[in-house]
Amino acid sequence: MRIAQKIRSLPPSATLAVNAKAQELAAQGRKIISLAVGEPDFPTPEHVCRAAKDALDHGFTRYTPVPGIPALRQAVAAYFGGVASQELPMEATMVSNGGKHALYNLLQALLDPGDAVFIPAPYWVSYPPMVQLAQGEPVIIPSSLENNFLLSPEDLERTYPPKARVLLLNSPSNPTGCHYSQDELDALIGWAMERDVFVISDEIYDQLVYPPARPSSAVRWWIKFPDRVAVVNGLSKSMAMTGWRIGYVLAHPDLIKAMVRIQGQSTSNVCSIVQKAALAALSGPMESIGRMREAFVRRRDLALATICSWPGVKCPKPDGAFYLFPRMDAFFSKTMPDSAAMCTRILEKVGVALVPGAAFGDDRCVRFSYALDDETLLTALELVRNALDRGVN
Repeated sequence: MRIAQKIRSLPPSATLAVNAKAQELAAQGRKIISLAVGEPDFPTPEHVCRAAKDALDHGFTRYTPVPGIPALRQAVAAYFGGVASQELPMEATMVSNGGKHALYNLLQALLDPGDAVFIPAPYWVSYPPMVQLAQGEPVIIPSSLENNFLLSPEDLERTYPPKARVLLLNSPSNPTGCHYSQDELDALIGWAMERDVFVISDEIYDQLVYPPARPSSAVRWWIKFPDRVAVVNGLSKSMAMTGWRIGYVLAHPDLIKAMVRIQGQSTSNVCSIVQKAALAALSGPMESIGRMREAFVRRRDLALATICSWPGVKCPKPDGAFYLFPRMDAFFSKTMPDSAAMCTRILEKVGVALVPGAAFGDDRCVRFSYALDDETLLTALELVRNALDRGVN
């Protein structure tokens, strides 16, 4: 059977592939601890679940407008507007099937064949493939662990290509957890605005920034340059709603209309019941976020202290999200020469699932998620350390 070349060259999601392998081993009766999937281990807040149940009970099960029900779009506009203490128009928002879908729609609407997209590395695994599907060209800009995997305008200038169209930023970062301060983010966006480079700011982890760091956002830049900035967010991480698939975007109304056309010809509206749940999440109590944040800070500190005690391992202290991205190549060998081989051996030998850094653009590193309870987390780290001490034989 003939499959399109653009699909044949598309790599599978590394995080989902690792999770599938872990589930396969678990089905064989193996005890597996997954530090691979970026998913909070907390329940979706009760008032959110209740809103979904109420939607079912009241028969809210029909098609809705493609960009979302007006009440939800207004709530999204209020959420983004709260960052800048300014009222924003509903017409500048839409909801999609997760933040990933919002990013996909944006890239499809913005890119012409050959347009270059700046992607700082390490990067979320789906960024380059989504650019390629939109017929753009990913331009990977490496960062260094010594600089906490953060870039400066000078780093961007050194790799500035003639057809630069978009700069794709993510803070706090998946996979590193590192975070740009508002001043640092402003410097990058200011550089892009001077060169007429469109900025997409992926802020999916904006509620999981840990003191003394403070959240940063591109919303104020959107207010100044609405035709050159878009901001993506969602509820998967902040409200533990990964499986609900709800994301949203702030963009120029003309760009929103283009994205609505794309979504209208692909998925149509987001599930009507999920929209009601999302409305409850955005307009209701948010105390659960604070409890999650406190737990993640504690787990980060536990995991970071443990991992940094391993010989030859270096890891920056993340300011957000729930990942550590240590450099692990001190343990590489002839039989375990890269991050993929290391993660495969660790999974097979001691039953701990990790994601190789190669999937994120840095083969020296491995991503650890600490989105699970303290005891299980420390048990998993002890198993990994024991495996590394004996060369994962």
